[in-house]
Amino acid sequence: MKIEIVSIAKKEKTLYEPLYKEFYKMISRYAKIEDTEIFNKEIQTAHKISSDAAKKAYTKVLTPLVSNSYTLSLDPKGKILDSYEFSKLLDGKMSVKFFIGGAYGFEKEFLNKTDKTISLSNLTMSHKVAKMVLLEQIYRAFSILNNHPYHK
Repeated sequence: MKIEIVSIAKKEKTLYEPLYKEFYKMISRYAKIEDTEIFNKEIQTAHKISSDAAKKAYTKVLTPLVSNSYTLSLDPKGKILDSYEFSKLLDGKMSVKFFIGGAYGFEKEFLNKTDKTISLSNLTMSHKVAKMVLLEQIYRAFSILNNHPYHK
């Protein structure tokens, strides 16, 4: 299985990096995982204009990445799942792609292009924290699907 996380984010070292790497390693027992962060000049310029301009820039950059994979966008207005429901999203899939938006979230147009929109919480969190929570839930999902005791 292949898992890809695509986020609107500046590529930078953070204190979360060791945690990300630990979860990449744990997840790699079950799936190949890729992490792509995008923050090009178009997005940077759009951020200076308005939130609507930024969302349009996100849509323009991310739409070509919506592929034959099962695609999930993370959005505060998405469906909140428990860990068992989340694990079912991965069950039997060959390729899953997660999209984490930028500071202004996604346009409805982009959300409609993905297979499902989910929320990690009713709380608002930075994309770096959202990625950490997502990685932990991906590992937990594989633990559930493989009857590994981590999830208990």
